[in-house]
Amino acid sequence: MLASYRPLFAVPGARAFILGGMIARSAGAMFGVATVAMVAARRDSYALAGAVMAVGMVSLAVFAPFLGRLVDRYGQRRIAIPFFLWSGFWATVTVVASLRDWPSWLLFVTYPLVGLIPSMGTMARARWSHIFASDPRSLHTALSFEQVMEEVTFVVGPVLAVWLSTSLFPEAGFVFAAVSYGVGVFVFISARSTEPPVVPHHERPAGHAHHNPGLVPLAFIMTMTGAIFGVNEVVTLAVAETSGHPKAAGPILALYAVGSAVAGVVFGHFSHGRNLLKLLIAGTLGMVVLESPVLFAGDLWILGAVMLFAGTATAPTLITTMNLIERIVPKAQLNEGMTIVLTGLIIGIAGGSAVSGAVVDRVGSRAGYFVAIVAGALACLMALGTRSFLSRRELHNLR
Repeated sequence: MLASYRPLFAVPGARAFILGGMIARSAGAMFGVATVAMVAARRDSYALAGAVMAVGMVSLAVFAPFLGRLVDRYGQRRIAIPFFLWSGFWATVTVVASLRDWPSWLLFVTYPLVGLIPSMGTMARARWSHIFASDPRSLHTALSFEQVMEEVTFVVGPVLAVWLSTSLFPEAGFVFAAVSYGVGVFVFISARSTEPPVVPHHERPAGHAHHNPGLVPLAFIMTMTGAIFGVNEVVTLAVAETSGHPKAAGPILALYAVGSAVAGVVFGHFSHGRNLLKLLIAGTLGMVVLESPVLFAGDLWILGAVMLFAGTATAPTLITTMNLIERIVPKAQLNEGMTIVLTGLIIGIAGGSAVSGAVVDRVGSRAGYFVAIVAGALACLMALGTRSFLSRRELHNLR
């Protein structure tokens, strides 16, 4: 099964951007948990920690489509470098604000500015779409591989972030994430031979990517999927701390990502050629059914086991969504289209973090998981209605 992914590494220049993407996205997977751990430890409030992360995610969501459009127009390298330098400056200010106990409201200014950088995930997927433009099966394998890579980063990232923040000092996870992200970005953009060429202005379609039918419903589904991520991060940290084992949060969240990664490997191997809309419905339904048992997990061992199985619905849903976008969005708008949908994921993480953080503070730690179940149910309902947003021609192409 793993052999089906081996040809991807034979593509000239692919190993460099795969490695860079892996480093940067592992660091990116650390930021959410690292921020919650940093703020909660320094300010003694999960509600504040969730709110800070939420504002940062919303800021990224607001600017991400604009950044994606810039990448489509001017190229990945020309946009990624200056925005990374901008992000690095504000990451430094955020750490100083935490270390020196500056007023909490400053975190709502500095942290959101850290996230103003083009999405590594969309740029990597755009490269595969360019490389395998005439090979749908290899493209499906590549997009599945990308999702598995992201899930692996969520195995490594949260565990490392929690360990650094709890073993060294509260800002340690955030600092490590910022430095590692910079290394990953520069390794990624060094692979210039695989960077997609910019589509000439006169060949670009008029309007914005969100005008394509089906894109907004897919963004909503990703918003609800992101809410599940946000809830699991904040609530699992709170549950582990309440149980007296705060360091257990990282491994528990890693098990969720392990389940998703394994499912992604299997799904990428067997799902090519199947009806994408049916796969989307099955994936979102799985997120509801498999997440629900977290409400009844009596201790951290059981919670970890439940999270392992809950994660198996995530990667198939995300892989299917990316495949749908690649089918319905023109090449000249691919970065923008993928960014819009992944922006939904970011908004969802922000909303899930903020709402569940408030529920944890006011009701209790485990009650926060209800937010994830409701989000999964809404995603499933939208998936059932997605067909009506796509034309017959587009549906024909999705089979």
